[in-house]
Parts: sequence; C-alpha cells; structure tokens
Amino acid sequence: MKLAFLSDIHGNAHALDAVLEDITENQVDKIFVLGDLAYRGPEPNRVLQLIQQLDATVIKGNADEWVVRGVNQGEVPDQALEMMNKERDWTVAQLNQADIEYLSNLPTELKFEEQGVAFHAFHATPTSLFDVVLPHTEDTEIEAQLMTAHQADVYLYGHIHKAYTRFINGKTIMNLGSVGLPFDGVTKASYATVDLDGGSIRPTIHKVSYDYEKTINKYHEVNYPNTTLMENIVRNASL
Repeated sequence: MKLAFLSDIHGNAHALDAVLEDITENQVDKIFVLGDLAYRGPEPNRVLQLIQQLDATVIKGNADEWVVRGVNQGEVPDQALEMMNKERDWTVAQLNQADIEYLSNLPTELKFEEQGVAFHAFHATPTSLFDVVLPHTEDTEIEAQLMTAHQADVYLYGHIHKAYTRFINGKTIMNLGSVGLPFDGVTKASYATVDLDGGSIRPTIHKVSYDYEKTINKYHEVNYPNTTLMENIVRNASL
C-alpha cells in the first residue's frame, strides 16, 4: 500500500496540478492533506475545488484558520499584520460561505493505522497550528513537541515548508515540505509518500517540477495585494 501526504498548497493551483499528476503516476492508494490550502496564493478557489474533488482526508492548518477568522496580533510580525490581513480579505472574497465553513470544520489531527503501522499526522504540532519545529531541532525536542501526545510509528507534519525525514528511537518523522511555497531553495512542489509492505515502512520525499512562472503571472493577473513579496518567494523558494 502506498500513502501520499501533502500540505501547504497556499492557493498555488499550478503546483497542485503537478503534484496530483505525480501522485497518479505513482499509483497511490490513499491521499492525506495536512492543511494550509488556500491563503497566500492566486487561485484559492480552484485549489479548494481540486482538494474537495479528491477522495482524500484533510486537516486544518494555521492559514486555513486565518481565512476563517483573520490574522491576530502576535501570530505574525507586527509590521506584516496589516498586509497579511489584506491578503486574507482578498482570499475570502474569492471564496463562498460553503468554502469558509469547509475550512472552519476541518479537524486538526489524524490518528490511524494501516497494515499494523500507526500514523499520527498534524499541521504544526499535535497541540498547535502555529508552533515551529525545524529540521535540525534536537531529537529530544522533536520527541517532546511531536511524539509524546500520541504513540505512533510514523509522525507527519507540514507548516515549516522544509521537507525532511528523521528516525528517532525506531520512529519515523517526516515533514512534507510545501506544495505551493517551498522555503528550501528548491523551486519544486514537495510532497511525501509512505510505502507499506508487510510492516516495513519506506518514506520518500518527492520534488515535482512545475512552471512556477505561471503562478507568478497569475498573482499579477488577479491583482493579488502582496504580489511583489509572493513573486520573490515563489521564484526563489525562500522567504
């Protein structure tokens, strides 16, 4: 059995198209989406349509929460707060009430088992949509923040837009990277698969090429309120 995990699409439908095509080619059996679907991209509506058309299990990210209720002071740097709420308001204007309710009602974590392998998946940490756990965090800190809330064999999350795989005390920890806004300097859409075979686990990070200039052109076409910054992020794959 092959499971696919993706997150942090951020309204980049061109990148999502490429990832879904790659997932089909990889003959994936089940798809899981770990949040941050629409906000900060030029095509929030099309991304939500694509995700809702999938036979996928979806959870909420911090950016989905922002779409629902706005960005609060203290959640981003003070100098970015006004602009990020302008971006949020623009995103909401592209959606309908059913979309907002869909995002509002998403669960915040997944706990499931396949072929005797236990999985725990969440957006940032099991207890927060906002906390940051970076790739080179010490093992003890990863255990404390990601692995103590629920016993599992595989832990998966998004949020930091930097894909990695770690093995700690016989457990597998994966960050999926980002479909739409990678921050690792690689201008490719990122997602992960986990192959299961008789209890064995094979985790893989996939980097999928797509025409990111189409995404940049779309930001300009729709008059996105923070186009210059987003163009730089997409073109350089970094903040």
